[in-house]
This record gives sequence, C-alpha cells and structure tokens, in this order.
Amino acid sequence: MARRKYGLLAAVAVCFAAPPAAADTLQEALLEAYRNNPTLAAARANLRATDENVPIERSAALPTVSGTGGYNEFVADTSGAPAATRQATTGITLGVPIYSGGATRNAIRAAETRVLAGRADLRGTESSLFSQVVAAYMTVIANEALVGLASNNVDVLTINLEATSDRFQIGDLTRTDVAQSEARLALARGDLRSAEANLVTAREDYIALVGEPPTDLQPPPPLPNMPDSPEAAAELALANNPDLIAAAERAEAAGIDIRVAGATRLPQITVTTGADYGTFLGSLPGSLAAVSPNSSGGLSVGARATIPIFQGGLPAALERQAQARASATIEEVVAVERDVIAQVRASYSSWRAALAIIASTQAAVEAAELSLEGVRAENTVGNRTILDILDAQRELLSTEVQLITARRNAYVAGFSLLAAMGQAEARDLGLASEEPLYDPAANYDRVRGIIWDWSSDPDPVARSTRTIDTPAQDGDIVGPPEIE
Repeated sequence: MARRKYGLLAAVAVCFAAPPAAADTLQEALLEAYRNNPTLAAARANLRATDENVPIERSAALPTVSGTGGYNEFVADTSGAPAATRQATTGITLGVPIYSGGATRNAIRAAETRVLAGRADLRGTESSLFSQVVAAYMTVIANEALVGLASNNVDVLTINLEATSDRFQIGDLTRTDVAQSEARLALARGDLRSAEANLVTAREDYIALVGEPPTDLQPPPPLPNMPDSPEAAAELALANNPDLIAAAERAEAAGIDIRVAGATRLPQITVTTGADYGTFLGSLPGSLAAVSPNSSGGLSVGARATIPIFQGGLPAALERQAQARASATIEEVVAVERDVIAQVRASYSSWRAALAIIASTQAAVEAAELSLEGVRAENTVGNRTILDILDAQRELLSTEVQLITARRNAYVAGFSLLAAMGQAEARDLGLASEEPLYDPAANYDRVRGIIWDWSSDPDPVARSTRTIDTPAQDGDIVGPPEIE
C-alpha cells in the first residue's frame, strides 16, 4: 500500500530546506521591524528628547534679552496740581552671564554625557528588538514544522486504524488492537489542534513585532562570528554591550552632577545693559512743559554679583544628594556588568547544549526510523503487536519534535549571545545595505546650536504601522510533498 510518510526529512524541508522564491527572509523581517516597530520608534523619540537637554543647559550660558512696555491713564489726582493724564513706557534689557561657579559648564558636560548614554540605550533597545524578532521568526518556522509533524501523524494513524480494522474484520486482530489504534488517533488529533493553536500564537507574536504576517519564512542564514569560549564572549561583551556602556555613561554624568551641586556655594556674576524710553503722549500741561520734557530715555550699563553667604545648608544637601546618586549609578554599573556576564555565559551554554542536542537527537531520529520499520516488518510475521507499532511511531514523532525544537533553540540562543556581546544591531546584520540606518547623531547636531526661541518641529504623528487590519492568523500550513 502506498503510504504518505512525513518524517524527519519532511520536517526539515519545512523548517530548513530551500524556500520558494516569494518567501520572507530573516533579514527582511529585521528590516521591517527596524522601520516600523513602535518600541524602537519610541526609543528614538526619547533620545531626541534627551538631546534637547544640551541646548537647555547651554541656554544658561548665553545672553538674555527682555523687553518691557506699559501704558497708564491717570484718571484722578487729589493734589489739584497740573499733571499729565497718560504715559507710555518701554525698555529693553540685555544680561550676559560671566561666571556661575562652573555650574553651567558642568551641567552641559553632564547633559552631553547623558546623550551618549541615551545612544547606548537606543542600541540596547534595537538589539533587544532584533533578539525578539529572531525568536519569533524561528518559533513560527518551528511551529509550522510541528504542525506538519502532527498532521502527518494523524494521517499515519488514520491509515493504521483502517488497516487494523480490516484485519479485525477478517479475524487477524482483536478488538483491543482496534481500540488501541483509535485511542492513539484521538490523542494525535488533540495534539494537532494544540500545535495549530501554538502556531497561531507564534504568528500573532511575529506580527506584533514585525508589523506584517509571516509568509513562507525562509531558513535563517548561519550566525556570524560566534565565540570559541565563554571567556572570549564575556570579553567582547564587556567592551561592546550597550546596556553596560549606557550604565557607565550615566555614572560619569552623575559624577559631574556633584560639581554642579557644589557650584551653588560660589558667586554668580552677570553684566547687564539696558535702555528705556518714556513719553506722556503730549498730555503734559503747558505749565510743566517748560520744566519737564514730554518724553525721556536713557541707557544704563552695570554688573550684578550674587555672593551666597548663608543658604540654610542647601548647597551641602544638594552636593550630598548628588554624591548619593552618583554612588547608586556606580553600583548600577556593577549590577549591569553582573547581568551581562551571566547572560553571556548562560547564552553560550544554551547554544552549545542545543548544538549537542541536535547531534544526539539526529542520531536518535535515525534509530527511531529504523526501529519503526523493523517493528512493522516483525508485525507482519506475528512477532510484534499493533501496540508495538504505535509505540514506535510515537517514539519517532517525539524525537523529530525534539530535533526541530533543538534547531530553533540553538539559533535563538546563538543570536542572544551575539546580542549580549553587542554584535546584533542593524550595523552588524547588514541592514545598511537595504537603506540608510537611523543616525542618532544627526538630530543632536541639528538641535545643539539652535538658539532661536521660536524654532520648533512639526507636531508628532505615529510612524510605526498598526496591525488592526491584519487578518487573524490560523494554524494552516502548506502541506509537505507526499513521499511514496
């Protein structure tokens, strides 16, 4: 009897074999997430907000110009003496800060350092997003293969039940054999529904990250530049991990904040100049016009020094507060370093373990296939029961599932290792060949020198794609080819 047999080779065809021409690639999924993922877009916007702290702090070192104007109507004068009935005044004042005890200079340095920390945070967000996309991509591929295995298992057990029933009709088997076949088929159908539900979940998770449904996903390319040892991986991570870099930059900025707080004890000097003009708008009585001009103006130049003498302990409290916050950021660097080292070592171990599991499971699959064929052959001569065939079929299915899962886990763990080492960002994954990458320095260079008070950007709108109109996913797959 011709039978449809879907074993390891068909599963690998679904999971890792050559794809159709219209299929999606991992690079395309990463690029789509890079363009349209809202989490990444929000991280970029937050960095642009951080960039603005630099011109905000710089403004304290720049001159300020203010103008005043006023108009008065004198509606009553109880003295009875002749007086003007209306008056208009105007004035302009220019203030130039000369010395602030180093507070402004250090505040600018701290803001610039936090911009560097923000850029590292953006790198970390990008790397984390790509890790999630890779995991979702591989989970969809693996679950499609698992649905294929479960579907084929139902087909095989259906054929087995038909053959068992036929043999029961002619008295070659017992009712127990038929019941055992029916029970295994019922369980297989339940497993298929569970696998399809898991596939729906995987596809929806993919859409949430990428913004588009997965379409015939291609097998991923080999992971590049994998380390030879956990020590080598940790060394690279300590130099390149974006979370660790961001923590170090924040600690440096917090150290500068101590000097900013200490500057509140020091004098502040400002040079000022101003001009004013006033006019009675021709309302000055004639008797006073001979001794008082109808209009007058003046120009003044001066300097103002503010010398703190006693502030109730405020400067000392601010400095101690800044020192405590700096101490916290220093400890956070150590905490992040611990997490990075642990993540690198765990990912390396998981990656190596998954590779070893692939090798051993591959051997187990081959042995299980031989075992199933042998049990079937022995059953034809009466040396094996139907239950033995069912058990051998279940063992083969189990090892095939383990192999697919191990392949998925190996790739995800390997990519997580690259991410922990700071080598899983757009610049590392070849996305620059598709389109120019987002340059966080471009916005900083644009806004740093802006001193015009009326400069602003257009009102923000959502740039990432929505998925409300994306059709709900199902658990269907393109069926594997029949193998006679």
